[in-house]
Amino acid sequence: MTGPDDERGEYPEEYPDHPEELPEGEGGVRSPEESAEDAVISAVLDQIRGGESPDVVPAQSTVAGYAEFLAVDAVLDRRWPEAVMEPSLDRIQALVDVLGDPQRGYPVVHITGTNGKTSVSRMVDALLSEIGLRTGRYTSPHLQRATERINLDNRPISPEKYVSTYRDVEPFLELIDAKQPTPLSKFEVLTAMAYSAFADAPVEAGIVEVGLGGRWDATNVVDAAVAVITPIGLDHAEFLGTDLLGIAREKAGIIKPGSVAVLAAQDKDVAEVLIERCAEVDAQVAREGAEFGVRERELAVGGQRLSLQGLSGTYDEIFLPLHGEHQASNAAIALAAAEALVGAGPQQPLDPEAVRAAFAGVRSPGRLEPMDGGVGRPTVLIDAAHNPHGARALAAALLSEFRFARLVGVIGVMRDKDAKGLLEALEPALHEVVITRNSSSRAMDPDELGELAVEVFGRDRVSVEPHLQAAIDQAVELAEEAGDSGVGVIVTGSVVTAGETRTLYGKEPA
Repeated sequence: MTGPDDERGEYPEEYPDHPEELPEGEGGVRSPEESAEDAVISAVLDQIRGGESPDVVPAQSTVAGYAEFLAVDAVLDRRWPEAVMEPSLDRIQALVDVLGDPQRGYPVVHITGTNGKTSVSRMVDALLSEIGLRTGRYTSPHLQRATERINLDNRPISPEKYVSTYRDVEPFLELIDAKQPTPLSKFEVLTAMAYSAFADAPVEAGIVEVGLGGRWDATNVVDAAVAVITPIGLDHAEFLGTDLLGIAREKAGIIKPGSVAVLAAQDKDVAEVLIERCAEVDAQVAREGAEFGVRERELAVGGQRLSLQGLSGTYDEIFLPLHGEHQASNAAIALAAAEALVGAGPQQPLDPEAVRAAFAGVRSPGRLEPMDGGVGRPTVLIDAAHNPHGARALAAALLSEFRFARLVGVIGVMRDKDAKGLLEALEPALHEVVITRNSSSRAMDPDELGELAVEVFGRDRVSVEPHLQAAIDQAVELAEEAGDSGVGVIVTGSVVTAGETRTLYGKEPA
């Protein structure tokens, strides 16, 4: 399976079976990949020299280094797109084989599920880092910059490190492509890059988020010590189908012999499928609501205060600077996963102060994240909810933890998503919506999405503005009509929509 649970893979009208079939650049002297790199580097340097985007280069990078990073990412984009799937582990296995199996050099927490994977990944990373382990984290999709996907020591790698890691893998790509009926996808190459970067660091623990599904996902060449399965719902029906139990079996494929399976609370039938897999491979089981869970939860300024039951005991007075009951559940899952990886138990629990410090410092960009609306301006929040399951969790958090006199939604959705289901899930929490689109070629046409919104909200509550910045401005104006307090805007519907909004507000990738 080539692609992640990702909204960034594009659907070009045509793409070749092999990269070498791409048209060559001017003169036909340099390879297509080299020509693409040269063109991107030249364009970025011209842009920076012209002063059009003075903040385009991240603080930790150089102009030339950042231009080369963009060029490499452009070359990767010429591979099979991330949203195209060819279920097989043959390609990625062949690649990691020639790289010396870097994924086997450290214990791994492997995380799948429908929603919550990235938040759980970040929490596990924070916990393991706080207790002194050197960590590597691989997540997808990114909000703003591809470097967000590969993290060392709980921080995204630099653009220069991204390039050097690609250069380490690059010599083997043509070799593998030539031997496979289908070439390596971008996601498969990124996965190999992450595993190589972790081995090179070296890390003491890897935290790996599944791209899409589980069994055939490119990340599943690891034999993870701990397999985490967050709540399972319907998403990516075009790839995974609408059979919830079939989806559960696919995701259960990351549970390996002798591992520990950390299972979120699930629908009864889904839970039975997961337990059957655990029995089949003789994996230990830790279940939310049984072996671990949230004991107490109360709202606090800037987040929530929790008491968590872990596998090794109870951890009280935990401040989590994230909103929503679903994030409390994610915290319990992450705690159990970290405990399982290091073998913590009743006789040797994790240091409670380290647990508190780790959770207090957790960030999950794009998850009910506030933007700076300015003094006296409406609160602007962003959230990457992109399916009905995630939208229901978002709506519940908005209704239970915020007291908006008027909340206006800015919604841009991908056309392959259950847009109407997402709108229906959000409707109880929103007074009005401004329908828009993001820059992806997969974005749903705003007029089409607007008609669906009218069916759900009624025509009087729906506006359409195809440009994201203008849509946010319009939503702010609509919110302000209710006064200067207790009003807000939530921008949601897609990872890309959330990421582009972060960029508009000048937020650095994290």
